[in-house]
Amino acid sequence: MTPNRGQALFRFWFALLGFLAIFFQLTHLLQNVPGASAGNFFSYFTIESNIIAVITLAIAGRYAWQGESPRWLELLRGAATIYMTITGIVYSLLLSNIDVNTPIPWINVVLHYTIPTIMVIDWLVDLPRTRVPVRTSLIWLGFPLLYLVYSLIRGPIVDWYPYPFLDPRVSGYGTVAAMALAIAAGAFVFALVAAFSTRLHIAPTPAVATPSATEPSLPGR
Repeated sequence: MTPNRGQALFRFWFALLGFLAIFFQLTHLLQNVPGASAGNFFSYFTIESNIIAVITLAIAGRYAWQGESPRWLELLRGAATIYMTITGIVYSLLLSNIDVNTPIPWINVVLHYTIPTIMVIDWLVDLPRTRVPVRTSLIWLGFPLLYLVYSLIRGPIVDWYPYPFLDPRVSGYGTVAAMALAIAAGAFVFALVAAFSTRLHIAPTPAVATPSATEPSLPGR
């Protein structure tokens, strides 16, 4: 592969932007919001998925600078893209009018809109060079599932839930289960779309060798 410095700088810039948004948001909450804790902050799916995205962009930027794209990195990029897609769509549909501890406007935009969009664009612009099987893409759903289990176990212990639709105290475990299934179905669709998008590469047409006009003819030709 040829080094792609432009793509590398693109990834480095948005990795830095995402990092600064997370850092300043945490600092603001701990200094200005009574009762805020790092434990709760890092228990938001938005924060966890953005951390994964920032790390992925930084690593992918380094490899783009060197002109390399190992298979494990392509799978990591796919996972980060799925998680950020979940973050962006769930926030837009369910949480845009709810306080989720992102009171600073530019940080809210970066974490919920900018980085999710950038991850999708980066994925489509630099698709994996080999196809991702559907079975492999389903592995990406392991993290959201673990996050759901973690949130429901931690919630009663600390008496705090990151999102209203995960809080059984609001409308019961039935509603929580229904919302979790709906989000899981959406995540499943995102994983399928990401996997099938890797089939968009157009295979190069092999060149057909033709005799040169100056090539000497062999006997019997």
